[in-house]
Amino acid sequence: MDGLVEKLSQNLSFNEIFELVKKTVEKSLRKHRAGLTLVLNELPNAIGAYHEVGSNLIVINRTILDAVASLGKSKAELNGFLFSILMHEYLHSLGYLDEGEVRRLVYRVSEENLGRDHVATRMAGLGIVEIYPELKYLGEGAVGQTPEIIKNFDQSSMPYIG
Repeated sequence: MDGLVEKLSQNLSFNEIFELVKKTVEKSLRKHRAGLTLVLNELPNAIGAYHEVGSNLIVINRTILDAVASLGKSKAELNGFLFSILMHEYLHSLGYLDEGEVRRLVYRVSEENLGRDHVATRMAGLGIVEIYPELKYLGEGAVGQTPEIIKNFDQSSMPYIG
């Protein structure tokens, strides 16, 4: 995809990153799904994100997201993390349930579209803790914090109602 690496270095919304995820998955795997909702919530830190089978939700661990945002050296690193984690959960929503298979697919799609040296590809291949070892010492997030539903997520799937 022309300009994908450059786009991921820009200031992007969750929706814009997810649109890039959907385009790369469509290009590489010829699969597509619409109508997903993104939620940021406090989760045990062993869980970066999840998609509950049969639902339309992707839930990202807010504590880990905030930590990567503060540890990352650039917008490209944060976007690479979001690209990787959103693709992982998007693949689950497409029916890929085996964790090992999903990890391999995220790596393959990332490498095909971003190159072997891109941070998203490295995260997919090595794991987030290898990139940010400080995450091993991350405390649990704020208990009882209200989940945040991200507005305007998966916008291209929403029909216009006039």
